[in-house]
Amino acid sequence: MNKSFVFVVIFFVFGVSSYSQNKFVVQNRKQSDKIKFKLINNLIVIPVEINGVTLSFLLDTGVSKPIIFNFLNVSDTLKIKNTETIMLRGLGGGESVEALKSTNNVFKIGDAVKWNQDLYAVYNINLNLAPRLGFAVHGIMGFDLFKDLIVEINYSKTYLRLTSPETYQNKKCKNCEQFNLEFYNGKPYVNVEVTIDNKNIPVKLLLDSGGSDALWLFEDDALGIKCGENYFNDFLGHGLNGSVYGKRSKIEALTLKRFVLKNANVAFPNTENIFHAKQIKDRNGSISGNILKRFNIIFDYRKAQMILKKNNKFKEPFSYNKSGVELAHNGVRLVKELKRSDAKSTSKPQVEKGQLVYSNAVTISLIPAYSIVELRAGSPAALAGLKIGDVILSINGKRSHQFTLQQIMLMFYGEEGKKIRVVVDRDDEVLSFNFKLKNLL
Repeated sequence: MNKSFVFVVIFFVFGVSSYSQNKFVVQNRKQSDKIKFKLINNLIVIPVEINGVTLSFLLDTGVSKPIIFNFLNVSDTLKIKNTETIMLRGLGGGESVEALKSTNNVFKIGDAVKWNQDLYAVYNINLNLAPRLGFAVHGIMGFDLFKDLIVEINYSKTYLRLTSPETYQNKKCKNCEQFNLEFYNGKPYVNVEVTIDNKNIPVKLLLDSGGSDALWLFEDDALGIKCGENYFNDFLGHGLNGSVYGKRSKIEALTLKRFVLKNANVAFPNTENIFHAKQIKDRNGSISGNILKRFNIIFDYRKAQMILKKNNKFKEPFSYNKSGVELAHNGVRLVKELKRSDAKSTSKPQVEKGQLVYSNAVTISLIPAYSIVELRAGSPAALAGLKIGDVILSINGKRSHQFTLQQIMLMFYGEEGKKIRVVVDRDDEVLSFNFKLKNLL
């Protein structure tokens, strides 16, 4: 009896262990864990431990496999192994991207662990999200976590809750709406409705938490999905294969059952940038972070369900960049400053190559350099004389390094007529520019 009992226990433990290696398992008594995240430019950034090394990952419902940006030189630290070369394709107008596929990696997110996770290392510099976010992001992941666990995203309090499906208990919620999901290549799609030219149009949209925009629609005259006369051409973002451009506009409404978002931002990407995305049967576009953040969301991939409950961000007005400038954190600048002990000195600072230099005792600091990387033709910033490559030294009288990148970008989303004063370094020449934000919609 004892020997039989021991054999059964050993077999049970070994069987569970082997099965657990192929999925995420929450390793605590409650089989549920809460993980804080950073919400940056409508994007969710979570801590992910890979092979014992903690990194920052974007949680992206629109990506099927974890991707690490290998040009950040983290692959050696992670000791990834068992690699093979494959090609990946996504949004953007470029060619397929080469990646190294690695197997048998250990992933840990809070108490959720997977012992045998595939990982794709990509060397394409266009996938470096850190400069655009002003925050270190080493990779992106999505489906492999969502398919194994119930994932609750609380955008209002910035935390995830990961729970084992076997122990999860769904509470009744009269203020919630439940949606059925459809899946193609591990990506979730939802059927909702948009209102364009007073016409309610059913659409199938990718749920894309890895995009910071609100809504993308693919133009289709037969369905009535088209951009009206009130729009402007703009840079929309970066895809796996390069930059995406298109038209920015507004739609009358996006309807998710009882939840109606009026006058929502919309972008219509250029056809050449979305050729492969349109191959998904009946896909009409994407819902991204600027919509999703207005809800607290429960994803249950096993039941192909999503539950939405609007939060305190629901009524935030939709805005957009009215300056025409896109910035990126482009390295650092060396600045010399007067020491505090000499703060009462009457000597005046001199500008040399975009740096403040005092004749008295100085301190030397390395501060972030924010550069213009996209500039919309005909925009207020372009008409004022700003150029791509200009490094922002100050904005509205305050030195640029006293802001985060996101704080500066938020200024460009302000009210029409707001005056922006910038001082820039252009090829070691310090120049000043003024412009006012302009509402094109």
